[in-house]
Order: sequence, then C-alpha cells, then structure tokens
Amino acid sequence: MLHDFIFHHLGIATANIERTSDFYIHAGYTISPIITDQIQDVNICFLTRPASPLIELVSPLSIASPVSKIIQNSGVTPYHTCYEVVDLNKSILLLKQKKFLPLFKPVPAIALENQLICFLYNKDFGLIELLQSK
Repeated sequence: MLHDFIFHHLGIATANIERTSDFYIHAGYTISPIITDQIQDVNICFLTRPASPLIELVSPLSIASPVSKIIQNSGVTPYHTCYEVVDLNKSILLLKQKKFLPLFKPVPAIALENQLICFLYNKDFGLIELLQSK
C-alpha cells in the first residue's frame, strides 16, 4: 500500500513562520513566498534545499484553525507527513481499510496549485496528508 505513496513533504506547525523559517534559512534552505489558504485556515510556506526533504511550515490564521490546537499542546512541532498518490480516492479507500479516518473530503490545496488533498488520521500512525499527483 504505502510503497505506491511518494514522500512529498513534512508539515511543521508553528505560530510564526518568519521566526521558525529563520533557522532553516541559516541551514541553507530557501523559503517560498507565504501563501494564505482560507480553506484550511492557515498560512503556508515551503522550505527547499538540494538533497533534503521538502518542509512545509504551517501557521494558523485563527484560533479555530486545527493547527492552533497543535501549537497550543505541543509548540512548534512536526505534525504530518504528506505523500503524493496517483489516485487520491483509491488511496483514501486503502487507508480507510487500515483504520485511517478521513478528517474531511478532498479539497484544493491553494499552496500546491489547487491539487486535491485529504488529511487522514490513525491512532497508531498519526496524521497523514495525501496529495493527488498532477
């Protein structure tokens, strides 16, 4: 199942993208522009560095954002792994068979050129984001 999933990025929750990204910039990462995603109630940026994993910094736009609770409970922390998949709906069904619970129906990812995404949760794995490949 997961052997068909291609690692895309690691998502890190932060209250302040500018302060958190400073560490990565000093470590040689390049920061993308910050994008506001009203659908997910967050600001997002990506950090890239050759031969390193893609990192997504996510900060809440409001107290109602799910990321707000993560930050309140854990501070700045990695909180999801994103995998690119060929067939989003088929992949969701496969994960549901493995006791993953979709948190919402697929929605466009503003920061990823409106590719569809879906977040799923499993108590033994944590939070996973699936990204429909282009």
